Amino acid sequence: MSGDAQHCSFVLLADFDIDRGAQLTYQFPQPLGTDEGLLANLMLPDGAERQAEDWTIFFLNQTPFNTIAPVLALEDSHEVYVEGPDEENRPELLYVLNLVRTKLDKTVRRGAIVKAMAICTRHSFIEIFKPVLLMALDDYFSDPSQDCLARLFDAVNSMDISMAPILTRYEKLIMRTSERKDVFIEKFEDLGRPHVSDASASQNHAHKTNDSVGSHSSFEEGILIRMEKDRGKESDKKGPASSTTSLHPSTQSTQYSPSDASFSLDGSAVWVDSGADQTFGYPGTSVGSNGAGGSSRSESLRGRKSTDASSSSSHNYRGDRSGAITPSANAAGPVLKDTHFFPATIDYNDHQLPIRLPLSTFPEEVGDYSLIQLVQTFSTPSTIITGPQHPHLHTSGNQTHPIIILFNALVTGKRIIFLGHHRPAGQVSSYVLSACALGSGCGIVLRGFIKRAFPYANLTNREEWESIPAYIAGVTNPIFESSGSWDLLCDIGSSRMVISKDILITYPVSTGPPPAQLVIRTGTLKAEGSIGSEEEMTVRPSRDLNPVQKAEFVGKADTADNIFMEDVISAISLHYGEAHVRARFMEYAARFVKLAARYEEDVLGMVTTIGYPSETYTEYGERERLGGGICFIDEAAGARELAANTSRIEAWRRTEGYQLFQHDFNKLRSSNPIQGVDVTHQLWRLRHSKRMPDGEVELIIRTLAENIETYDQVTELLSLLPPHHQGLQPLSFGLFHQQEVIRDLTVDIFNELRSYPVGVQFLQALNHFQRYSYVRQAHARESRLLKDQNTLTIPPSLTSRTPSNRSESSLGGG
Repeated sequence: MSGDAQHCSFVLLADFDIDRGAQLTYQFPQPLGTDEGLLANLMLPDGAERQAEDWTIFFLNQTPFNTIAPVLALEDSHEVYVEGPDEENRPELLYVLNLVRTKLDKTVRRGAIVKAMAICTRHSFIEIFKPVLLMALDDYFSDPSQDCLARLFDAVNSMDISMAPILTRYEKLIMRTSERKDVFIEKFEDLGRPHVSDASASQNHAHKTNDSVGSHSSFEEGILIRMEKDRGKESDKKGPASSTTSLHPSTQSTQYSPSDASFSLDGSAVWVDSGADQTFGYPGTSVGSNGAGGSSRSESLRGRKSTDASSSSSHNYRGDRSGAITPSANAAGPVLKDTHFFPATIDYNDHQLPIRLPLSTFPEEVGDYSLIQLVQTFSTPSTIITGPQHPHLHTSGNQTHPIIILFNALVTGKRIIFLGHHRPAGQVSSYVLSACALGSGCGIVLRGFIKRAFPYANLTNREEWESIPAYIAGVTNPIFESSGSWDLLCDIGSSRMVISKDILITYPVSTGPPPAQLVIRTGTLKAEGSIGSEEEMTVRPSRDLNPVQKAEFVGKADTADNIFMEDVISAISLHYGEAHVRARFMEYAARFVKLAARYEEDVLGMVTTIGYPSETYTEYGERERLGGGICFIDEAAGARELAANTSRIEAWRRTEGYQLFQHDFNKLRSSNPIQGVDVTHQLWRLRHSKRMPDGEVELIIRTLAENIETYDQVTELLSLLPPHHQGLQPLSFGLFHQQEVIRDLTVDIFNELRSYPVGVQFLQALNHFQRYSYVRQAHARESRLLKDQNTLTIPPSLTSRTPSNRSESSLGGG
């Protein structure tokens, strides 16, 4: 994030006049060059006078009718919002956060004063500006002048976020699924020290290691004490310098396992437990001498570098006995409590307003939306779905879950309206933003939803936004329900969904014969799944359907979509957080596009350009080839899932979203740190496959070991091993394989992960049994390497007396 970027592009002020209606009073620092009546009506929503306070969100530079043209051309109109086949000279999207407030006043004709103030920004995380906007509108009520707008404009643009870390795509994915409040703490090093102008220095310090004191549980302490017994005399003979072994592979010609010192009681990277209540000072804070282990222990560690708790755990920052953090002379700023957010301040009217800047958002995520709220609203017993059924929407027949219907409508380009009669406009807006996140996989998988979303829409510009294909709009006026210019209406007040009665006319269902490839490859399984039985109910639309389409309409409670929704609803009922729910829908959207890639290969017989080719592990004599593409538990389940999704896949392939994803996937595939292998496929095989050939296991582990030699490759791998899928557990299975080569390759992978703080955190999440196995095998191999080295310099008659031999035998006896 650039510190000199203009956070606030414009500040707007609108008020309601009883004679003239909504009026745009001020535009600062200059006129936007668009319809002032449109802006005023968006800022003053219908029914605003019934709400003491309301928030609305809308966008500018989104369509021709709301594209701005500043008189002084301060805005960079040549900047492109997103890349893609349809994006040519599109100005950057502006997000508008608007606050409208009603104050009762008997001295005015209407009995109340209604005013609204809005901030136009390029940042999609617009929720961070709510506190300062509240204060600014209060000031304007007290002193209605343009000076209030100028003070707000200057205050927001003076916010300094130049030190905020810029995360890569895969770092964001790791952060989103991690509940640790110290994830990527090493990236905040610059906050506690003067700015380094040397580019090379700033590049090298990003993953630098620090000296620190680790901690461990009593269980781990017992294991490590056993190792210490046979190493005590050895350390006295060798001296302190002998335990200083560099772990980073870039500094060695051969990647060594962690040294004895790395597994000592003085602070093991693997044995550090994550604290429940974590508060961090900035890097550079001094370590208290009265922490666990005392000052003598701290002194013994200063001679070596370690990527343990020093850069990835709260134990790096120990304070005095009262728990206070002792900052060093160059430490600055407040205490960092959660690395998911960058702490900043906005100085407005001598008030220091704390701002928490989210670091892991994607462009399709706008505002503080809630998928939990969306799911709960349309998953109640009172939820009713009315209207005809359509194969684009009803992928599980009459038992298709309402949220799945909404997802299908989003990805297949249907016109969607969220109606909130007598509801605040801000509440309706949040449902629209949540729907955009739902369809896009929280901005990670698909895109193109925000540019056709209208979080708050009204009658003023109805013709314009209704002319946008596949719009997603939020309205409060019930007149839109009777207009009939929508395909799916979601009433947030009554939790009902209404499908347009003309949807089968607007989107005709193909009655032609199924593709020959589908009959050849999946015809038997498809026929088996469509045989009429007492457990199935065939839904008949207004026209006759052929048997293939009837199979697509089969409503079964145990379809993949319904099982997924049951899992999500169960997680919400068990109080899993918003981050977990977002991760699940991201995976759902990702699986949908992988299924579409398989459909293109199996049904259309084409080389897919939206996914890795579908292949299985094969052996050609001495040559082996890993598989790729989407995986299924068995072929029958895959055929049924493919058949059920045929209609919505075909509909998605005709949308602009398909072209955008095709562009994004090819760009991402060519720029991924790990090249030439479908890592997701390999990890799925390790998680779910039964009776895998030893050759495939070895090739997967070897391929991963050879392809994680850099930090970016490590983060890509870890982003595919989220905590809610047991983190490193699929790889840890290699530690217990019967073949030694697979065990050694797994140790190589873990050693490489241990070279980086984020990898240490993933290793800490392993259970005691897995961690002990890794420590034992890594130490045993370290001992073997030392033994081999000593054999080259020590006479054979003395080999049996080497400390390495004694240490190894003690581990074997453990």
